[in-house]
Amino acid sequence: MFDHFTDPGKQAVVTAQDQAVDLGHDFVGTEHLLLGLLGTTGGGAGAVLTGCGVDLPRARERVVRLRQADGTPATGGQEAKDALAGLGIDADEIRRRADDSFGAGAFRFPRPAYTENAKKALTAAVHEAQALRHDRIGTEHVLLGLLAVDEGTALKVLAALGVEITVIRPTVLDALDRTAS
Repeated sequence: MFDHFTDPGKQAVVTAQDQAVDLGHDFVGTEHLLLGLLGTTGGGAGAVLTGCGVDLPRARERVVRLRQADGTPATGGQEAKDALAGLGIDADEIRRRADDSFGAGAFRFPRPAYTENAKKALTAAVHEAQALRHDRIGTEHVLLGLLAVDEGTALKVLAALGVEITVIRPTVLDALDRTAS
């Protein structure tokens, strides 16, 4: 699926995974995809979100607050680490060795799974690109995909930050039109 993503689109998805890991979440939700878009350079979605008054630190803080309020634990993938430990594999030792060999942060474990809503958003991003007759899926399409998932946490984060959700889609489409011209 990610073969058809632009480089910034791929970067946004990887950054979303990194954000989930950094927050201690063992899942990638729509809120992490939002953070990934905000943490990616070169994609139009970040510019649209910034234009709506959203920045990465504020959005990240809001994600933390919303997830704490709903009781989501920040386990840091402890279940996966425990499963490996049961097999005699020390994930922390692997991380230390990878850091020594390849540099700090080279080994990110565990790579969290996507929630159903995040999968829906990425599928919707593909459909948005197809509907617009675009060959590649960029950050703009991912943002449009997030808008298509009504029950996703990303929309709650945006609403909590005072963003008028109905303004985002036309702004993204306008930005895509300008880049196509």
